[in-house]
Amino acid sequence: MKKARKGDKLAFMALIEEYEDAIYRTAYVYVKNENDALDVAQETAARAFSRISSLKEPEYFKTWLIKITINASIDLLRSKKKIVQLQPEYHESIERQDENIPLSLTLRSLLDDLTEREKGIILLKYYHGHTFTEISTIMEMPAGSIKSVLYRALHKMRYQMKEEDIYEQ
Repeated sequence: MKKARKGDKLAFMALIEEYEDAIYRTAYVYVKNENDALDVAQETAARAFSRISSLKEPEYFKTWLIKITINASIDLLRSKKKIVQLQPEYHESIERQDENIPLSLTLRSLLDDLTEREKGIILLKYYHGHTFTEISTIMEMPAGSIKSVLYRALHKMRYQMKEEDIYEQ
């Protein structure tokens, strides 16, 4: 970490490689296609390298990278001014062989209906396993607000699931 903070590109790349899967998966949830997720991952690395000297607490490097990834994903979506629909041919790149594909698609569609803030908090809490305090730091919001947004998003997702169950029966 010390070498990377001093501008050593090889040391920085070693750090990025350790978290590249988490960066890609986070970006993919936002941008919903492989090429854009790869672009976001590359943009994340560039932004992180240019700002690594500003990282105050090196133990939060992964958290800091995920925040940059979320911001880069949102920036990309805003620049395109459109929402990219989930394309079936990209499922293979992120699915695990033992994963339940219909359940995965349902969860993705539920996430798609959340706001960017709600989606970010859900991802940080359940996908990356961060605490409310860590999410509060990442999202630059009070922990109480993080909890409120999280519970509101979960309620919204539960409601959508109940509606889908009604229509499928």
